[in-house]
Amino acid sequence: MRRVVVTGLSGICALGSDWPTIEAGLRLCRNASRRMSAWDKYKDLNTRLAVPVANFEPPTHWSRKQLRSMGRVSQLAVRAAELALADAGLLGDPLVRSGRMGVACGSSIGSTPDISDFAQMLLAGDAPNLNANSYVRMMPHTTGANVGIFFGLRGRIIPTSTACTSGSQGVGFAYEAIKHGYQDVMLGGGAEELCPSEAMAFDMLYATSRRNDEPSTTPRPYDRDRDGLVIGEGGGMLVLEELEHAQARGARVYAEVVGFATNSDGSHITRPEEETMRIVMELALHSAGIAPAAIGYVNGHGTATEHGDIAETRATAALFGSRIPLSSQKSYLGHTLGACGALESMFSIQMMRADWFAPTVNLENVDPRCGEVDYITGDGRRLQVEFVMNNNFAFGGVNTSLVFRRWR
Repeated sequence: MRRVVVTGLSGICALGSDWPTIEAGLRLCRNASRRMSAWDKYKDLNTRLAVPVANFEPPTHWSRKQLRSMGRVSQLAVRAAELALADAGLLGDPLVRSGRMGVACGSSIGSTPDISDFAQMLLAGDAPNLNANSYVRMMPHTTGANVGIFFGLRGRIIPTSTACTSGSQGVGFAYEAIKHGYQDVMLGGGAEELCPSEAMAFDMLYATSRRNDEPSTTPRPYDRDRDGLVIGEGGGMLVLEELEHAQARGARVYAEVVGFATNSDGSHITRPEEETMRIVMELALHSAGIAPAAIGYVNGHGTATEHGDIAETRATAALFGSRIPLSSQKSYLGHTLGACGALESMFSIQMMRADWFAPTVNLENVDPRCGEVDYITGDGRRLQVEFVMNNNFAFGGVNTSLVFRRWR
């Protein structure tokens, strides 16, 4: 089995599109939730809260032809990939088109304006806005396909349209493709564009926050007084590389990917299962060849939903005990769905490198039903650790766990 390292990182989110800016936002300990007045027209939608990426526009060097096949979700994915490749020193390198490089990434769904255009055809019988690229922008694997076409990748395209685990499965499947010798380099990650339909999906499950006049006070992961999640958007991408290949070209290494696991609850389509959450963490530790005591920090999924918060923290406590530090960056960014696994992997690696871990903001009173772990609050925590774990869980009973090792 080959060793796999991270040589490029990129994240686009409400806090910024480069790590120094994002880190500054995390250290300010304020979230970016906003009231969306444009959503007032949706009378059956109870939440008015979201965390958009402000002022995102495609770069001016992208051609009109390139943009034709990309909705916003693909633009976020492709731009994150472009920044990650530049960070890794591979943008424009012949390796990219050699067939030795691929991509694993996804989103919850494709671009929703195009879905709406097809819906109009079905409902009204006409299709004034449809064109040859409408399906390409709408299709579930639009992010991976557009990344592949944009950069001329001839290696594997692995679509991961698994809702909230799309990004973490993207990183995990990219890791496995290199580990088992199928590719030398992979892009791994995910993206999501903001749409009120996504908020409505959770709203119908009574899972959205309705603190519409107090956006800065929500979401509140693990807190006794939470009232639900807030939808966000963004894109995240990691460049993963076989170790000897990275060393041969003198690449900077951020961290080593040492463990990954994914499993399913096999029980309920939306209600998470504590037991299988714990099992996926155990499988990731087994993959990494380490004991629970080796993990120094867990990046929790932390959606600020009742069942999710309780199940994941109990599973974490059952495996690691009360000593394990844990926090969730969804308290800043909301739930970025297909992007969260990639963004939170990036954050986990960068926080490990900085020896500082961001707190869960708005966590004032831990829900007594949650597991007994070391919740990071206040101004964050200075910690020097060897291994971090990033966990994500999705509708459909999909669970993921990634383990990263400090690079020295």
